[in-house]
Amino acid sequence: MLKFPLWKKIAIFSVLVFGLVNALPNVLSEKAITNLPSFLPKDKINLGLDLQGGSHLVLEVDVDAAFLQANENLEDDIRNVLRRKGERIGYRGLKSDKSEVSFLVTNIANAEEAYKRLRKEISREYYIERENAAFKIYLTDDAKLNKERYALEQTLEILRSRVDEFGVSEPVIQRQGTRRIIIELPGVEDASRAKSIIGRTAMLSFHLVDTRMTAEEAMRRRAPAGTKIYYEQVVSGDGQVYEIPYLLKRRPALTGENLNSASAGFDESNRPAIFIGFDTRGTRKFADLTTKHVGERMAIVLDGKVYSAPNLREPILGGNASITGSFSVKETEDLAAILRAGALPAPVKVIEERTIGPSLGADSVNAGTTAVALGFIAVLVVMVLFYLGFGLAANMALLANVVLIVGVMTALGATLTLPGIAGIVLTIGMAVDANVLIFERIREETRAGRKPTRALEEGFKSAFGTILDANITTLIAAVVLFAIGSGPIKGFALTLSVGIATSIFTATMVTRFILVAWIKTVKPKKLKA
Repeated sequence: MLKFPLWKKIAIFSVLVFGLVNALPNVLSEKAITNLPSFLPKDKINLGLDLQGGSHLVLEVDVDAAFLQANENLEDDIRNVLRRKGERIGYRGLKSDKSEVSFLVTNIANAEEAYKRLRKEISREYYIERENAAFKIYLTDDAKLNKERYALEQTLEILRSRVDEFGVSEPVIQRQGTRRIIIELPGVEDASRAKSIIGRTAMLSFHLVDTRMTAEEAMRRRAPAGTKIYYEQVVSGDGQVYEIPYLLKRRPALTGENLNSASAGFDESNRPAIFIGFDTRGTRKFADLTTKHVGERMAIVLDGKVYSAPNLREPILGGNASITGSFSVKETEDLAAILRAGALPAPVKVIEERTIGPSLGADSVNAGTTAVALGFIAVLVVMVLFYLGFGLAANMALLANVVLIVGVMTALGATLTLPGIAGIVLTIGMAVDANVLIFERIREETRAGRKPTRALEEGFKSAFGTILDANITTLIAAVVLFAIGSGPIKGFALTLSVGIATSIFTATMVTRFILVAWIKTVKPKKLKA
């Protein structure tokens, strides 16, 4: 039990060196880190939002808007089905909201035919309710759940892409409940810009301009079925903002789902612009669209606002277009990044916002460092007072334990938060607790008249099972916290889990190695009980 073969010594030494070289950059200056040899790691441990400052946002996904969009699309499909050439079925009152699409067949004799057509043409995720000539069509419960789940999952993925474009180091992006998303951006203090990038829907679409009447006439009278009035914001020379109305086809002729690239630049007039390119499928669709409608106007709409409505003088076959408007250079860069990440499937709104300044984060770092230092010193003193030389061995192992925690977390690229520092303090106590169990067992064996080598062997052997049981139960709790927790709770759970693993290693291997080396060197005849 007290014999240490060469492989075990090498293993202990390797683990300690691994922890030391990974933890070292955290105590060096930036200049010293750059001078380190290339084969050594140079990364520092990432600090969370509460330690370096930044922005904390809670977003809510407007799933109802996704339902409304689906029903508006269904409304267009119903109109096309009922207006089929040669087999037209009269109807009136066709309207949609977030819950349903409803209409009335004008001739009740055609109601059954209308039902058959709709059941054949529209998706099975819709339920058709008919009462004589009155129709109500709405999503089934399963379809609603699927759309809600898709909206949240897709929003999460797109927000991750946008944050990556934003260039934030170690962001936290996670769901909360069924409709909310938490985003933490360490080091980002400009919350307004973060919100404009993260929360923007970025729904890009191309709509043909309806020429049956002018937008002004549609505003005074009633807009034709299947159309909608959109507005373009224009800034005049004196800085006043006014709106130009457009009467557009409600259903887009092309959307940004096939967008392949987006970049910021300047157009021929040296105005800031966004240049977009479509993938192969999008290029083909864009070419077909512009070929069929040469001589007509097509509006480029982003998030419900018209940015330009050029005349299609000739087919656009290359799949490239530009968006111009009242942009600043920074706005074009941000918007291009948003378009590259993709449009959100549903709008999001910020329901909670917090900004933590770097000075407050620095105060938290100082307070946390002081807490760890005071706790560490207090434990060192108590162990020496109670266990003398054995206490010194435990203190050396404890120092190795802290170094290993920092080294492992740095190597994993983990983020240290204020609760994570609390986890380190707790781990220090747990690591000492393991040594206390071992030393008390050694004392019992010594009082029973065992020789030093025998007492040491029995002490470690008897305490090992208890140490393992206690740490495994704590590890299970930490894993559960990490799995179901969020933000700071995850930080605490991660630090605690790493600390448990390192404390078992240092208590059962490092402390034992030090004490065995001491006994073989000093060869005491009796241990003090």
